[in-house]
Amino acid sequence: MLKWGINIINRYQTDFMKRGFGSDNHAGVSPEVLEALAAANLEHALAYGEDEQSVALTALFKSHFGEKAEVFPVFNGTGANTLCIDSMARSHEAVICADTAHINVDECGSIQRVVGCRLLNVPTPDGKLTPELIRTQMHGFGFQHHSQPKVISITQPTELGTLYTLDEIKAIVDLAHSHQMYVHMDGARLANAAVALQKNFYEMTTGSGIDALSFGGTKNGLMMGEAVVLLNPALSKNFLYRRKQAMQLCSKMRFLSAQFTAYFQQELWRRNAEHANRMAQQLYQTVKGLPHLKVMYPVQANAVFVQLPREVWKALQERYFFYEWDESQDIVRWMCAFDTTMEDIRDFSDTLLTLLNQYQK
Repeated sequence: MLKWGINIINRYQTDFMKRGFGSDNHAGVSPEVLEALAAANLEHALAYGEDEQSVALTALFKSHFGEKAEVFPVFNGTGANTLCIDSMARSHEAVICADTAHINVDECGSIQRVVGCRLLNVPTPDGKLTPELIRTQMHGFGFQHHSQPKVISITQPTELGTLYTLDEIKAIVDLAHSHQMYVHMDGARLANAAVALQKNFYEMTTGSGIDALSFGGTKNGLMMGEAVVLLNPALSKNFLYRRKQAMQLCSKMRFLSAQFTAYFQQELWRRNAEHANRMAQQLYQTVKGLPHLKVMYPVQANAVFVQLPREVWKALQERYFFYEWDESQDIVRWMCAFDTTMEDIRDFSDTLLTLLNQYQK
């Protein structure tokens, strides 16, 4: 799994660190977002979502996700995921997810602590759940000694950079709803999925039957903040209070809302995601034929996973920041962002080729 150890970070000093491929979180903020933040900073405004921009945000999200959608800005992705699950499950219930899911690997037990429910994680070959894999955990209904399966959580794109088709999403939703279960989508990089599949947000979410969505923007040009988007009206009841209890209510919410306004109204989400995906494809095309390198998963969004000799990727990490994904198999992850450049890719691939040639000798 992806390791976020401080030991790797300490190896990098600002004065010589090159632009790496560690995460789209490492990129800065889109100029359009900075302009929107500056514009929101000119006057006083009501707090806690009562300002004009935050009130208008509901209509903006409805235009992309449908009239039933209710939006609740939050501080971060972990908060969005946890609150989505909190709206759907209780402590005696369980969430079925892929073993690579962010909620299972990288959120420090937030759901278990805040919601109190179990996570039933399922091994997958490519990060994607299927009805067949999900059914391995769908048992014990009505048995008082067993945590009751209540939610299926999928990630679009997955943590391995792969994509669910609309038919695959609908098959999971149909299975869940036939058992009176909910489906949550972690959409931290939903924009990357939308442009890759050439589908709109509505088609991938509301139109496919998703009940609750964690909608991300920080990885695609925003400075801060994500959003809980509740698509099933039954989940909105009392959610305002649950968000407050979870410490995810922003007092100066206009600064979160202003970012999303720029993100949607200026088609920023599309431009940034298209560029990040295009750069990932360029990186993939550049490195796929190199010796001793194996691309592990289809490159469908803005992530490239490769297997390399340890000697090579360790040496490459001395020049460029990126994370090892599975050190036991020498698999590393390279992420492209909205500001990745062709020069970044050329410099990176040239260094990689040099190291691979040295390894051959």
